[in-house]
Amino acid sequence: MTETAVEFDRRMLEALICPRSQTTLKYDVERQELISTTANLAYPIRNGIPVMLVDEARTLD
Repeated sequence: MTETAVEFDRRMLEALICPRSQTTLKYDVERQELISTTANLAYPIRNGIPVMLVDEARTLD
């Protein structure tokens, strides 16, 4: 992570759920993503803000 990057506030995890599966998410610090293992999706975090759109999510391998 670069010094100018905005860090994700982990307290947001308590309020966020996967829009597809309606389940809780896990925070992947290295990839800056929120992971839904149930939906098999990874939602990106850009400038400290989670992008909770299924169309923007990456399918997990």
